[in-house]
Amino acid sequence: MPPLFGRNIGKNDLLIRTGDLSQVAGIRMMTLADGAEQGVRIADVRTGSGLRFQVTLDRGMDLSVAEYRGVPLAFRSPAGDVHPSRFEPAGRGWLRTFAGGLMTGCGMTYLGSPCVDGGAELGLHGRLSHLQAERVAASERWEGDDCTFTLSGSLRESTMFGENLLLSRSIETGLGRSLITIRDTVRNEGHGRSPLMMLYHINAGWPLVDTGARLLTSAARTTPRDPAAAAGLADARACSAPIPGFAEQVFYHDCTADDEGYSAALLENRALALGLFVRFRRKELRRLVEWKMMGEGTYVMGIEPANCGVGGRESERREGTLDHLDPEEERRFEVQIGVADGEEEIAAVISRNRLT
Repeated sequence: MPPLFGRNIGKNDLLIRTGDLSQVAGIRMMTLADGAEQGVRIADVRTGSGLRFQVTLDRGMDLSVAEYRGVPLAFRSPAGDVHPSRFEPAGRGWLRTFAGGLMTGCGMTYLGSPCVDGGAELGLHGRLSHLQAERVAASERWEGDDCTFTLSGSLRESTMFGENLLLSRSIETGLGRSLITIRDTVRNEGHGRSPLMMLYHINAGWPLVDTGARLLTSAARTTPRDPAAAAGLADARACSAPIPGFAEQVFYHDCTADDEGYSAALLENRALALGLFVRFRRKELRRLVEWKMMGEGTYVMGIEPANCGVGGRESERREGTLDHLDPEEERRFEVQIGVADGEEEIAAVISRNRLT
């Protein structure tokens, strides 16, 4: 077990000092009860390291509010964790219910810019974030002095005469740890071939995002999405103070993989001696999208592993890069989100993942 509150302590010594493990860490189920969030189920997770985050079970099992030792980690929009019944799928209506949060899922059959593909009108970023989880289970498992917390559930995107994709998600962390591991398996339970587009929209916010913070990656090459991004390419990885009227910039990072097949990125804030890092398997998530938004009130750095670009499904199909699942085929994805606390931990993340 990692140290807890500055001391090394084993399972027995911990349990004789507490009435229940929930005194220190664990998963607690709740339901929001006010305004547009009313009725949304959440799981509140504490690890004992200072990491605390919430999982919105009725919003795609997204990671919502997150903090580390009282420091907010994620951008939050004015919408909050809106009930999925308020979802507006057409055009850019997705933005009306975008909560921000530590991780918003985009997909599964389409994402990116609104478009028309094969006669279907597709809105922004897909339906995943508005799917309600079923078969939800929370567990704690001891192995010696190590305790693992796991939250699992299933999410289905389906339509009559069309796709039928089932996503089985597990979100895992551990006692005394500052790492979250998301493991997804998407299975095509339909009878026809289905597009598969997945993006993990990780939204770092203030105070991590601030003047002087910077994004480090394992990218061999960075490509701007459009002329607006091309104009900011030289400073693509640097955060500034909020800028009135800032137009979003999107960059594609072509990341290399380490010996275990993982690529990585780190948002580093030296002033706080704190970093937020992301690791993902490059085989399935071949692109790292950076969403740089330095606007007033929309002050966020998006770190987004994906198996596609964000130009929309029609664009992916036209370029020959659209991924698919055949009937009964499944695809596994893994994304890790962690906190590096202090200069030594930041340096270790940079060295281990060969970040620049």
